[in-house]
Amino acid sequence: MGDEGGELVVEETKVKVLLETEASLGPDDKKDYPPAGSNSIYSAILSRNEAVKDARRLKTFLELRDKYVRKKVVFEDPLFPANDSSLFYSHKPSMKIEWKRPSEICEQPEFIIDGANRTDICQGELGDCWLLAAIACLTVNEKLLYRVIPPDQSFTQNYAGIFHFQFWRYGEWIDVIVDDRIPTVNNQLVFTKSFRKNEFWSALLEKAYAKLHGSYEALKGGNTLEAMEDFTGGVTEFFELCEAPKELYNIMKKALERGSLMGCSIDVSSASEMESRTDQGLVRGHAYSIIGLAECDEVGKKTKIRLIRLRNPWGWVLWKGPWSPNSSEWSSLSIADRDNLKLGPRWGTGGPEPMSFDDFKRNFTKLEMCNLTPDTLQGEERHTWTVSVNEGRWVRGNSAGGCRNFPDTFWTNPQYRLQLYEEDDDPEDGRVVCTFVVALMQKGRRMQRHQGAKFLTIGFSIYEMCGQHQHLQKDFFLYTASKAKCKTYINLREVTERFRLPPGEYVIIPTTFEPNQEGEFILRVFSEKQSMSGEAEDTIGSDQTQPIVFVSDRARANKEIEHDGILGESKKKPKRKLLEEQEETEEEKQFRVIYQKIAGEDMQICANELKTVMKNVLSKHSEIQSEGFSLETCRSMIALMDTDGTGKLNLQEFKHLWRKIKAWQLIFKRYQKNKSCSISSFEMRNAVNEAGFHLNNQLYDIIAMRYADEHLNIDFDSYICCFVRLEGMFRAFSAFDKDGDGVIKLNVLEWLQLTMYS
Repeated sequence: MGDEGGELVVEETKVKVLLETEASLGPDDKKDYPPAGSNSIYSAILSRNEAVKDARRLKTFLELRDKYVRKKVVFEDPLFPANDSSLFYSHKPSMKIEWKRPSEICEQPEFIIDGANRTDICQGELGDCWLLAAIACLTVNEKLLYRVIPPDQSFTQNYAGIFHFQFWRYGEWIDVIVDDRIPTVNNQLVFTKSFRKNEFWSALLEKAYAKLHGSYEALKGGNTLEAMEDFTGGVTEFFELCEAPKELYNIMKKALERGSLMGCSIDVSSASEMESRTDQGLVRGHAYSIIGLAECDEVGKKTKIRLIRLRNPWGWVLWKGPWSPNSSEWSSLSIADRDNLKLGPRWGTGGPEPMSFDDFKRNFTKLEMCNLTPDTLQGEERHTWTVSVNEGRWVRGNSAGGCRNFPDTFWTNPQYRLQLYEEDDDPEDGRVVCTFVVALMQKGRRMQRHQGAKFLTIGFSIYEMCGQHQHLQKDFFLYTASKAKCKTYINLREVTERFRLPPGEYVIIPTTFEPNQEGEFILRVFSEKQSMSGEAEDTIGSDQTQPIVFVSDRARANKEIEHDGILGESKKKPKRKLLEEQEETEEEKQFRVIYQKIAGEDMQICANELKTVMKNVLSKHSEIQSEGFSLETCRSMIALMDTDGTGKLNLQEFKHLWRKIKAWQLIFKRYQKNKSCSISSFEMRNAVNEAGFHLNNQLYDIIAMRYADEHLNIDFDSYICCFVRLEGMFRAFSAFDKDGDGVIKLNVLEWLQLTMYS
């Protein structure tokens, strides 16, 4: 922990926001949208509502196909129907679209003819060149291709109008099933199509990917890395060509040899430049796939000529530079090299003309690469990598603290411990280091486009933990510099960076650039040697492990009835005097008068009466700026203090309740905003800890969602209600945990009794 007297650390956080182009976020997304995700909550909470959903087991592709083959009917997908809802969410198409099966479009339709290749991928009326560029890269690697496109499918054998494709999705491979009804106009495919009129694998793959994201329109505009990653589960890297390393050609060559997928594009500075042409005929804001590299001898010279071949998803060549088959440049190559370029498997046969590598670097601005493993591209040896995967969430008001530019809330972001304890076999410059790759991916944003979601600007920082093992607090980050961080915050689906650090314990802080931006993420850490990572958080528990003892007779009067843990103190308090030796304070006398006036002869009060008592008591205490408590809070108070199961409070129970409220109120005063009667939801974490409750990060998120208002403030009533319920649930758990092992077993009736009366 940093010393408060030390020097404040100021770090610069760089941010880059990509323009909304077809190769980034989409030309049609120019509206001002409301923030998305504000109504989403943890899947753990949502799981309790599974009963209201269709919980039937989803059948596998083979089960469904065989069922429809036996019934001799064709499959119609109920989850992605053949209507406008599967096409667009923001507007209705101007053209009249008909959904047709391939057998209605042509005679003798085929799924794949003579293997899948790049000529099978021609862009239609949808701005998804980024997706098609990734598919074109996929055709170069047959093993990868048939992982995504299972080959046991056809329009003849076992045909039932059903097909399936497999995509990597946030850490696991999923099977997406579709029917073969495809959008057409005048009997022509509207979107992706093959050069061959009777081949349909690319159109059906596009449909499955559209289903994965909710609609075809959701595929408008994107980043090639997204699709590459969904096709491989690999690790992405991003290069600005103006800042590319000197050995970029060798890096790309080794990447291709290892099955990596690569794409490139030309950035635009404004929406008006979208799809405009350069002087050489290239399209700005358009995604190209890289399908080959070659290094050739120049006739009569000792120099080498480096060439690159690109694929345009539009299907035709627009490059006006040299190296066409009839050019003088082409003639300068040896005959052997020319033959190799025509037939080489990595170069690709036929199709677009080559481009010199120097022209490539001059004309393109961005290179996107997806490696199947994060092998060090500069080295000759392949490494075995270990990977750890952590899923997390940024929640507005609690764990969405923003980047280092916001020191008051940065510390509230999720924190993940990283233990590096095996150094690399090849030390860097004699230094003992551990190589690892951090990949931060935001989840579900494309699927939420119809709600106005856009990619958040994200990044991360890495700090040495300095012996800390719990969630690091604000002062640590004020006085401690990061050991490493991503180069820039950017609005891509994933930010990836490679690092080399000495062995030790570190913490990774994934964040959005601005605070209070909600979203889910997956954090992957790849390391060459054994490592461990996991969320850094406090141990769940409470200093308030012993229930309060209520004095009801003289024999119990010698027991300690003050609760040590209420302020998080560790010292033991002296025992109270026996009841007959105790004298009422002036405050307690006032309590008794107010209490007797409302309670009546039975000297017990219900929730409505407690509300009145509390209002009268609080009015006499100017240090508590509150108008009283709600009826629901009063019911929770009674449930906490009710020792005899009457649903009411007696005077003694009320006194203990008041002592608790006063103690909690002192904590509240320390964190309240400008002497108002509320505290920031970000400060609630500190208040909860100070009160003796130790929770995990998800519980702090839940508190913010449950008790904060729209301005991310928690008023005194909600604050007390939260503490009452926390203590009540901890106390109930402790009562059921007979053997003290931190595990309880309840039947449904016990569970209902425990939760309903709280």
